Amino acid sequence: MYWGKGVPGFGDKAARLWIVGLAPAAHGANRTGRLFTGDNSGEWLCRALYETGFANQPHSWHAADGLELRGAFISAVLRCVPPSNTPLHSELQHCFPYLQAEWNLLRPTLRVVIPLGQVAYKQVCKLLGWERAPAFKHGLLWRSEDGIFLLSSYHPSRRNTSTKRLRWEAWIEIFRRARFLCDSEE
Repeated sequence: MYWGKGVPGFGDKAARLWIVGLAPAAHGANRTGRLFTGDNSGEWLCRALYETGFANQPHSWHAADGLELRGAFISAVLRCVPPSNTPLHSELQHCFPYLQAEWNLLRPTLRVVIPLGQVAYKQVCKLLGWERAPAFKHGLLWRSEDGIFLLSSYHPSRRNTSTKRLRWEAWIEIFRRARFLCDSEE
């Protein structure tokens, strides 16, 4: 049975790290009701979060599997699965208020935002009011005037991981950097 509804963000509401993906996966979050759960992308993300101390376990199979995020919050720019995995401009506009609400919730404690992929990167830059952001690339690090770091990454989709566009070492390094930035007292 599939969830078939909009999938909300989840995690620690006092998060220092915010991970922003594209949308619920058709056979992952759309099936389980929790983002990055029950699919390959979720396995990559949970393992990285666990290895860097942001999660209590390295797997995410279903919404009641005991996963707890520590100092991290996960959301997506879209709340429903887009047709052909390609978001329409109208869908991005419609879901933007949800992203803004999460930003308002997390802003008091937030240190690092990791947008996963170019679409998430553009939406996060729009949210932060960065009209002249540099072109997306994996590992790009920016710091806002109010001290929030933006650390961009390729999305851990099968398309990126099976083609080796995204390798494990490059992926885990993003989360090691995020951990360092979250823990630094600058």
